[in-house]
Amino acid sequence: MGRGKLRIYLGAAPGVGKTYSMLSEAHRRVERGTDCVVAFVEHHSRPRTEVMLRGLETMPRKEIAYRDTVFTEMDVDAVLARKPAVVLVDELAHTNIPGSRNAKRWQDVEELLTAGIDVVSTVNIQHLESLGDVVESITGVRQRETVPDEVVRRADQIELVDMSPQALRRRMAHGNVYKPDKVDAALSNYFRPGNLTALRELALLWTADRVDEYLQEYRTEHRVSKIWGSRERIVVGLTGGPEGRTLIRRAVRLAEKGAGGEVLAVYIARSDGLTSASPKELAVQRTLVEDLGGTFHHVVGDDVSTGLLEFARGVNATQIVLGVSRRRSWQYAFSPGVSATVARESGPDLDVHIVTHDEAAKGRGLPVARRAKLGRSRTIWGWVVGLAGPVLLTLLLGGALPRMGLANDVLLFLTLTVAAALLGGLRPALASAAVGSLLLNYYFTPPIHELTIADPKNVVALVIFVGVAISVASVVDLAARRTHQAARLRAEAETLSFLAGSVLRGETGLDALLERLRETFAMESVALLERRDDTEPWSCVAFVGTRPVGRPEDADVDMPVGDHLALALTGRVLPGEDRRVLGAFAAQAAVVLDRQRLVDEAEEARRQAEGNKIRTSLLAAVSHDLRTPLAGIKASVSSLRSDDVDWSEEDRAELLANVEEGADRLDHLVGNLLDVSRLETGTVTAVLRQTDLDEVVPMALVGVPDDSVELDIPETLPMVVVDRGLLERAVANIVENAVKYSPAGTPVLVAASALADRVELRVVDRGPGVPDEAKDRVFGAFQRYGDAPRGAGVGLGLAVARGFVEAMGGTVTAEDTPGGGLTMTLGLRMEEGAPPFRPGATT
Repeated sequence: MGRGKLRIYLGAAPGVGKTYSMLSEAHRRVERGTDCVVAFVEHHSRPRTEVMLRGLETMPRKEIAYRDTVFTEMDVDAVLARKPAVVLVDELAHTNIPGSRNAKRWQDVEELLTAGIDVVSTVNIQHLESLGDVVESITGVRQRETVPDEVVRRADQIELVDMSPQALRRRMAHGNVYKPDKVDAALSNYFRPGNLTALRELALLWTADRVDEYLQEYRTEHRVSKIWGSRERIVVGLTGGPEGRTLIRRAVRLAEKGAGGEVLAVYIARSDGLTSASPKELAVQRTLVEDLGGTFHHVVGDDVSTGLLEFARGVNATQIVLGVSRRRSWQYAFSPGVSATVARESGPDLDVHIVTHDEAAKGRGLPVARRAKLGRSRTIWGWVVGLAGPVLLTLLLGGALPRMGLANDVLLFLTLTVAAALLGGLRPALASAAVGSLLLNYYFTPPIHELTIADPKNVVALVIFVGVAISVASVVDLAARRTHQAARLRAEAETLSFLAGSVLRGETGLDALLERLRETFAMESVALLERRDDTEPWSCVAFVGTRPVGRPEDADVDMPVGDHLALALTGRVLPGEDRRVLGAFAAQAAVVLDRQRLVDEAEEARRQAEGNKIRTSLLAAVSHDLRTPLAGIKASVSSLRSDDVDWSEEDRAELLANVEEGADRLDHLVGNLLDVSRLETGTVTAVLRQTDLDEVVPMALVGVPDDSVELDIPETLPMVVVDRGLLERAVANIVENAVKYSPAGTPVLVAASALADRVELRVVDRGPGVPDEAKDRVFGAFQRYGDAPRGAGVGLGLAVARGFVEAMGGTVTAEDTPGGGLTMTLGLRMEEGAPPFRPGATT
């Protein structure tokens, strides 16, 4: 039995028509005689979608009881028993109710595919697991229901269901997606034009990448080597020279002329390691191409031209950008050059651009040879073998061993020369060759005991011996030094890469940096010393290891960083060649120290600015806003105590009411001031527990007139995890602010709904609203919008509300009310482990 095929309709957002397209596909298959059934389709009360279900066989759902509520899920066993040819399964990323056969719906689909049943399903781009963080940064909503990317990538067919943001918002405004009472909140929250545009781009890019994978798989399976120009892909050939920056910018301009162009910069390194490329320049060019949206590739090849063409054809490139050769005119006599070779062998399907630059025909520098030490003991043994070895071998051949012939004698002396090269390098090997040739001539070449050679054949043998000895010694010495250099350069590269990475990551741990320095050079202690000027003593800013030295002069190694900063290392004396890496550590230590101080200064300045702002605002509040109710209370009490006036009962009651109103206002103002103080000092502690919103919100509306608020809190909402007292105070402040700015006769709407893993409480007014640039400022302490009169509050209500909600792990945001006004949205966490909320579920 073969595996079933999976077809997925991928959409950028809810409402683009994925389910409708899936049902249309089902009708087409049924008309062709295919056995097609509906296993699970959620129409969300959308009339057009609901109509499409007619005429299709629908499998009964499985009922599952969870927490005194009955939910329905796809009955996998029933589908397997029915075994249709094609089955429709909506919402691939859906999380099943606890107690179901599988935890996720995509796992149910895997079972159906394994059983040989074709599946047609739907999923939104925001539900792909790899895009969770990106979607959250765009929309502010974390998607809890996700599906692994690999599950979607394995689909046999992926069809993108696309719709412009404007068309989708029109669909929603007409009531084709959500119910009318949910439209305003959706349009002003998740379905903003910017959000929809970003999600649409994500869907298009992801689908384009998948199309590239399909194309690459097809080309590989069918062994297609010819380039298919389905997409402008430009390869830039880099040599490591300064002209690379010009080539990269030129390639980017070429890519921008066509939609979807891609730039790939590639450096072909010779496999023998001989190159004149500057690592520093290559690093600069890598950063440049990545900043401009391209990618950098490092490829090893024996022939640069062949390697470049193979890379270009491997990535299905359409163009290659190369620079005019930097070689001088006489150098063309040896080879035509990379540019000419690539242009000749590229073929008709690959365009080659030769770009002029300032470095053309100026010549290419040769690599600078770097000598590497082989170690003192190893060099000594090399000289011992090179000088004493031939003498001992001569004694053995002359007395202890029988005569073996000149050819064998030459091979034995050659063996000693190779051994000297392996141990001590080139010089001991050359000395061994010289001594060995003299001994062979004097003791083993006729005439014996004379430095002359009678037979010309022996002359040839000795010349060959010297030549072979020198050649072998040179090769062995070069290989040994290359190995040592490679190991050392690799260690340096790893160290410098660590430093560069720490800069890019913004790491600011000075102690960690010094500890890495101490471990790298195996030192006992490392200290960073500083002094203000040349006359003051040194002070230790930071150190690791044993007790640090007090002055750079007392250290085994010191590395100055500027005039008044230095690194001091104790433990051993470092060779001069290590000071380059040590200098990089010193520069990084200075940068980290400056960054730490700047961060501390900025934080201290921020704290002082906030403190000054609060003190100034508090002084203004005490001097005016708090004195206003006090003045009213004093006037009313003074009038009541006056013996000159005989107050009636009505007048006395009115004066007492004024006293009570003033006292309430004072209590409210002082309470907000105390709450702000608690928030500033971080002493607000939330006692979280599961709570029903319909129990808390009505208690928060006690202080506002009954006819000023319209309440819409469904009883079917999941419970939220909050501190009842803090939530009540926050809602009271927000509602009081909304009532204050709402027009007379227009009640404020307080409504709640569930979205993904949270419950949103919206306070909607029809007042003047707030400009976009001021929406975040209204939550600051002592902020009053517009022409709010003095005595109308000190501007702490919204600041306290946001502080209390965030202390409970929630969010408070301000957005425009469609049609005018301001909507405050409180996002509260659902009860952990609660099933996903679905509109229309009953208890």
